[in-house]
Amino acid sequence: MRNNSKDIAIFLASALNDKKAKDTIILNIKKISFIADYFIITTAQSQVHLKTLSRTVIEKIKESGIRRNVNYEGDPSTGWILLDCGDIVIHLFTEEKRDYYHLEYIWHEAEKISMKE
Repeated sequence: MRNNSKDIAIFLASALNDKKAKDTIILNIKKISFIADYFIITTAQSQVHLKTLSRTVIEKIKESGIRRNVNYEGDPSTGWILLDCGDIVIHLFTEEKRDYYHLEYIWHEAEKISMKE
């Protein structure tokens, strides 16, 4: 795997989908924000699933030799976990919290990236 942000974002989003995450999207935000280059947004089916998805991302980064520090914020009980990997930020939500925060609407100007690229 190349160590560029786009390839890593696609790899991590695919890993989340392999663990049954729902409605996973990748947004390219680098032209509209300095926060990161990519957001990954996905939905977990429960608090336990939320924890599993966050562990999956951390494990995949370590196993694949991806050079990223991961800062972890949130807790499964809050319905939202944020994994900050520097140029990639991953938002893991329960369905209720994803509907509430509706990040896709806030970042509607961002380009959606296909996971098949």
